[in-house]
Amino acid sequence: MNEPNKIPGLVKWVGYLALTLLLLLPLSVLIVRSGLWQPGLLLYAVACLGSVLLLLVSIVLLLLPRFAPWRKVIAQRGLLVLPGTLLLLALAGGGDSPRIHDITTDLDEPPTFTMAAQERGTGSNSLEIDRDVIEQQRLAYPDVQTLASPLSYTNSFSRSLQVAVDMGWEIYHQDLEIGEIEAVDTTLIMGFKDDVIIRLRRDGPGTLLDVRSVSRVGEGDLGANAKRIRDFYAEFQSDG
Repeated sequence: MNEPNKIPGLVKWVGYLALTLLLLLPLSVLIVRSGLWQPGLLLYAVACLGSVLLLLVSIVLLLLPRFAPWRKVIAQRGLLVLPGTLLLLALAGGGDSPRIHDITTDLDEPPTFTMAAQERGTGSNSLEIDRDVIEQQRLAYPDVQTLASPLSYTNSFSRSLQVAVDMGWEIYHQDLEIGEIEAVDTTLIMGFKDDVIIRLRRDGPGTLLDVRSVSRVGEGDLGANAKRIRDFYAEFQSDG
């Protein structure tokens, strides 16, 4: 059946809204990266949620017999909200994470930063140890623990530096004598900066590694800091 010339107004509005929501995604990222992260994240959430709702509307229209002649048009407009829908699903993957942003592998004696406070500037989250946060982490991430490495202290330090650089972290403090490496990791899309400290201690012929990762802004991290530590350990222990 040939597509009628006159497209229903509802189908047109689905297209207008879909395009608007698609454009809001990069706009919200730019707002966050400009430093206005709270309104930027709000706009990002609205765009993602709106995309899901509009996708549902598109599916309903595709199923209604009266809109059968325009199914191709509806489907094309529905594709515009797929990015926002997929981004929301990705965010939902961390939805069960506790609203904390400070993760450490040593719950009893967390590593303490030396230079991070100077790098973070005013307005950033505190680096003080919060025992309530520690208990929430204990329940949420029981696998995030100290790593015992068979590598010597010196080799572990060198390996840690190399892994951090390979993961794209910017090293701003390193001290082999006391066993400290501090770095900042910038998230890919939003450009959020999270500070990381790697603490190394001699353990006979081997080395004990502890990592602490702290977000500069925001209450929760959707599991990002715990994932960063897991990824670091995985890369540290890999053969690459």
